[in-house]
Amino acid sequence: MENINEKEELQDELFPKAKKKKSILFPIIFGAIILVGGFFGYRYYKYSQAHEETDDAQIAANLSPVISKISGYVSEVKVKDNQFVKKGDTLIILDNKDQKLMLDQAEAALGTAQSNIASARAASAATGKNINTSRAAVITATSQIEAAKVNVRRTSQDLARYSNLIKDHSITQQQYDVALAAKQTADAQLKVLIDQRNQIAQQQGVVNSQTAASSEQIAVATSVAKQREVDVENAKLNLSYTVITAPADGFVSKVPIQKGQFLQAGAQLFSIVLDNSKWVVANFKETQLSKMLEGQKVEIDIDAYPNKKFEGVVSSFSPATGSTFSILPPDNASGNFVKVVQRLPVKINFVNIDQKIEDRLRAGMNVNVTVSVE
Repeated sequence: MENINEKEELQDELFPKAKKKKSILFPIIFGAIILVGGFFGYRYYKYSQAHEETDDAQIAANLSPVISKISGYVSEVKVKDNQFVKKGDTLIILDNKDQKLMLDQAEAALGTAQSNIASARAASAATGKNINTSRAAVITATSQIEAAKVNVRRTSQDLARYSNLIKDHSITQQQYDVALAAKQTADAQLKVLIDQRNQIAQQQGVVNSQTAASSEQIAVATSVAKQREVDVENAKLNLSYTVITAPADGFVSKVPIQKGQFLQAGAQLFSIVLDNSKWVVANFKETQLSKMLEGQKVEIDIDAYPNKKFEGVVSSFSPATGSTFSILPPDNASGNFVKVVQRLPVKINFVNIDQKIEDRLRAGMNVNVTVSVE
């Protein structure tokens, strides 16, 4: 024990300055650490006041649903999973036997309707000729009546004169009888002509009614023909729907359709991710939005490209939080309420992104975004 104490005393005598330096160095290092930590802490505080960031963000793109407009059985599938297609490319072909039959029926009905129009027009033309004949007959009868009236007036005058002459015995009874007979004959002829004209007028009324009926038949036949034309166009349209085509350029998603499968009209078959611009949808907490505005610059980190920074700009804010658009939105009036910080989707557009990189981006990829809110 004495030897140990002697060694320590000897060491203190030999190295007194080193021990003193060690006791001074520790506070210096500790102080330096505090200063450096405070410096970087202050910088982080200033940075956090001027920036808002979140990792709840994904790449988004336009999706176009492929929908069957008619019901039918799948005859052929012309597309595969993840295949790139152009607008108008054939994707699926449905069995079209029923649609062809409906088109044939519609075209046959249209032919019948057009024949009815031709028949109605022919009948109307014949009725028009009858009208012209009746009008001519009326004119002729009227002229004959006028001539008969003249004859009646003449025979009446002759009979009156002969009546005076026979009283004076200036003429014979036979001459008077001839004048009387002529007067009676003229009256009878006038009556016959008037009756004939009345009959012709009645016939003309019938012909006019037939003409009106013919015109109505033409109008009805024309209307029916137009309806049959619409039926033909509708049948052609339904026939075209048996070929389901791509609504736009893009990549086909998973195709769960098989040959022989029955498709319901209006059912979504799969989707096409459109081959156009991509953007980012970032879900920020509501507490991060007080300083955020449209047009602010954004730094984007894509997990698929960890060593590359991308630029963006705040484009727009969703009109409601994400939970509002959910299938079962929260009901806070049920009695039990737990306040949860809501998130609001914010749309961010890329700025000056390489087209090759943008083409390789896929909807749903994770990204980190930092918005400069200065």
